[in-house]
Parts: sequence; structure tokens; C-alpha cells
Amino acid sequence: MNQLFYQELLQSIPNLQIFVNEPMKKHTTFRIGGEADYLITPDKEQLPVVLQLAKKHDVPVTVIGNGSNLLVSDRGVRGVVLEISKCMSEVTVDGNYIEAQAGALLSKVAAAAAEHGLSGLEFAAGIPGSIGGAVVMNAGAYGGELKDVLVSVSVLTPEGCLLTIPVEDMELSYRHSCVPEKRYIVLAARIALHPAAKEEIRAKMAELREKRVEKQPLGFASAGSTFKRPEGYFAGKLIMDAGLRGYRIGDAQVSEKHCGFVINRGNATATEVMQLVRDVQQRVREQFQVELEPEIKQIGEWEL
Repeated sequence: MNQLFYQELLQSIPNLQIFVNEPMKKHTTFRIGGEADYLITPDKEQLPVVLQLAKKHDVPVTVIGNGSNLLVSDRGVRGVVLEISKCMSEVTVDGNYIEAQAGALLSKVAAAAAEHGLSGLEFAAGIPGSIGGAVVMNAGAYGGELKDVLVSVSVLTPEGCLLTIPVEDMELSYRHSCVPEKRYIVLAARIALHPAAKEEIRAKMAELREKRVEKQPLGFASAGSTFKRPEGYFAGKLIMDAGLRGYRIGDAQVSEKHCGFVINRGNATATEVMQLVRDVQQRVREQFQVELEPEIKQIGEWEL
């Protein structure tokens, strides 16, 4: 804990939302994780000031969105966790374009598109993440990816510069962008869609939501699909064929409904989840000579 940093934050940004020793399980869909020294939910104007003060006091910064693809260590996160969420969640529709701040939920953006008769984002209606997180990992589902509709991304660089980056320079591929490597913070995204009948758009969204309810373990906390899709295979099928349906360590379990998901049955720890992930990787490697790569992102303090 850095008290000088904390005191200067309070003095410099009186209205800033700061949570001290905040349990991270309250900020992830996995409902797992130890405490963050400081969790801050800044708006666009407060964000650069927080980053400047963190740099001045040598306080590490971790950026999260809706926490839907995260596994936080049981030991928690040292320094500051910046949660880009409600304070940066505006969505603006301009003709066939949507400008969405990084904290806006994908479901909210997809709903705004449907309300204005704009098609192309139906695949995102049931994805629980934010626009910022979706850009970072090029989120996708049911044959659609964010890169299919993305025009440009507004970011803040580590040096504090504001940039607008065209989609072709974002290095978007399967569950990848240049954001982590370049340590950008996503501020907003501009999306291009095309007109269609509202009824058709909503019907498609409803159809995809039904598929999610039918096939995914939405009744349990999880971080979504646990593993990336190996080329030529489906992770869930490999795990099922390896005899791991329902495999469990503590309250961490391979979902019986969809083996591509690891779920939290109530009080799973991050350590249990990672042991389960390693066990699954080993079994699939031994039986099928396929290497499963985790899709979930680990943050916080982990034992080597």
C-alpha cells in the first residue's frame, strides 16, 4: 500500500471512486480473486491524472473491463486496478456508425444497434464483456468477430498520448490485438454497421441467446470459454473425449453441460482453477497430442 499515492489521489481528484483492499471476486464473472490494493473506476478526464500519479509514485497499474475473461490470483493484485466501466460507458449512434466508450457492455451496444435498425453486431448480444475488453481480445461468437465491424479504436498510450488507430493497424486475429503488447488503454471504439429490419435483427439476437442458454453453463460463475480453439479441433470436444466431463478440483469443475467451460460451483479458488486447467492440458496432450492454450487471462500475484 502506498499512502502517499493514496493521499495525493484524494487531493488531486476529490470525486474519484477509490476502493481500498477491494475483493476482486466482486469484479469478475468467475467470482474468484483476492484483494486489490486499490480499485479505481475513473471517467475519461480522471484517467490520465490517475496514471500520472501512479507513474510518479511507481505504483503498478492493471486495467480491467467487465472482468468476464479474467482469473484473479487468490493473493490479489498489488497496486492499482483500473476498472473501465460505468464511468466510461456512453454509446452514440450516428447514421450507420456507433461510437462506444470502452466501459460500455457489448450487450448494450448490440441493443442500441438493434434499436436503430443496424445489423452486424448480433453475434455480440450475449457476450458478457465490455467494448474495451472485446477490442483487446477481438471477441467473437457464432461466426462473427469484432474485427468484422470495427473501424477504429481510441487509445491512451503509456506515455499519456491520445491516439486513434484504424482497424487495419490493430493487428486483430483470433483472440488477439496489439493492445497488450503496446500497453495501450482502450478508450472507445468506432463500429460500422448496415441497415436492416429491426424485427430481423432482434430475431437473430434472440436465436443466438437461446443457443447460449441451451449449450452454455450460464447458471454458474465462469470466465466464459476457458481455452482457445485449437486449429482443426474444438476444445470442448477434446476435453469431453479425454473423459474429463465433470472433472473437479474443489469447487472448480469442467462443466458437464459444455466441457469447454470451467465453472465455479460456489467457492472455487484461483489455485484450484489453474490446477484443473493444467490437468486438462496434460490429459488432452497425452491422448491427442494437442496443446490447449488458455483463453482466460490471469492477473495478480501468482506463484511461479
